[in-house]
Amino acid sequence: MVKKQTSPAYVLGVGMTKFIKPRGKVDYNELGYEAGIKAMLDAKITYDDVDQGVACYVYGDSTCGQRVFYQFGLTNIPIYNVNNNCSTGSTGLAMARTMVSHGAADCVLVVGFEKMNPGSLQSMYNDRANPTGLFGMMMAETRGITNAPGAAQMFGNAGREYKEKYGATNEDFAEIARINHEHSKRNPYSQFQDEYTLEQIMKAPMIHEPLTKLQCCPTSDGGAAAVIVSQEFLDARPHLKDQAILIAGQCLASDTDQVYSKSSIDLMGFGMTRYATRTAAAEAGINVKDVKVCELHDCFSANEMITIDALELCEPGKAHEMVRRGDITYGGKMVINPSGGLISKGHPLGATGIAQCAELVWHLRGWANNRLIAGTDAALQHNLGLGGAVVVTVYKRPDGKVAVAVPSDVVGKLNGLGYNPAVEARGFTAEQAKSVVSKKHSNAWAVSDAQDRVLARF
Repeated sequence: MVKKQTSPAYVLGVGMTKFIKPRGKVDYNELGYEAGIKAMLDAKITYDDVDQGVACYVYGDSTCGQRVFYQFGLTNIPIYNVNNNCSTGSTGLAMARTMVSHGAADCVLVVGFEKMNPGSLQSMYNDRANPTGLFGMMMAETRGITNAPGAAQMFGNAGREYKEKYGATNEDFAEIARINHEHSKRNPYSQFQDEYTLEQIMKAPMIHEPLTKLQCCPTSDGGAAAVIVSQEFLDARPHLKDQAILIAGQCLASDTDQVYSKSSIDLMGFGMTRYATRTAAAEAGINVKDVKVCELHDCFSANEMITIDALELCEPGKAHEMVRRGDITYGGKMVINPSGGLISKGHPLGATGIAQCAELVWHLRGWANNRLIAGTDAALQHNLGLGGAVVVTVYKRPDGKVAVAVPSDVVGKLNGLGYNPAVEARGFTAEQAKSVVSKKHSNAWAVSDAQDRVLARF
């Protein structure tokens, strides 16, 4: 049985890079450096304040985390390298919260980054058992195998089952993608910011019915970071309390025994998502149906459909009705994926969960003023990894108030950057970077040319 959190944990700072097409032009250490510096600037801390570090990535050698963190300083702190498939970033956040809430650390820096290959996901190790191999075998026995990318088949089959059981249509899945692409216009970090009509999405090349190309997330390069701190750390810095966001409820879970029930929906982690949602919501003391803003793992439109149901944002089997009513976008019951989601924002695996966190933190602070949802006092995050792991998190404002839009010029003065990072994907100066790295233990050799390369892109 998981022990209850003993003290609160807060997100004090966040930062992220633009998500970009994987073309090999930017290396992972640069992505991690940019995101980490931005998060520390936002938190108004230095690397000497950091007790432990968590590096989140899927594709890379075993100590990529140290390569990234050494750029901030060599301070002897523990650095953990985390790989939990597509839920890697939020797994790192859950680890940091556990450390802080149980007294193992007062300040943890979590940095997620991914440098990916173009095209669909591929296995890197073909001389050993594939960790999701049994998932593929179950799919083959129940739905068969096509030439489509494996992930698209698995999630597409879940969409097919949702159609068969509940009456959803191909148009409903396409509408989910249409909404996510429309949302991404307001997110300066999105890989894609193009808007499409429902007809364009439905007429895009079919990948695996009901999924067309515009309903599938792209591979991406990108980084994101967050600073997680304890109540004691925050109490010692009362001037930072207005920007801190409480992690009010959180659950990292693996699959239930229903995953191999021969249901395509269950195979995609429906059971563990529902368990994690109920656990996190109970801890936070909320009803998820009252939440106004949610970032969920829409690697494919089909997964958003089944996840709306798994999160219990709708009545059982009614997710497509929620979509049809416009209840997942502005003017509806809630806004799902105001960032554009994985479908349009992009999906650099190790960074995704932390980028979701950054988006929701900006909403709760009132900084995401070009896409803010009225009445927001809590936010819901869902990040899924097949194989499997899921993290569901509830964030709240510690003051219990509703988020109100803060003008960007005011944000620029509050954070000292001169701009609002929620609505502008800008950078930092060499002097600003110097202000947050370790004062006694920085090393130019460890940074190499990363800072110059990052600054040149700004």
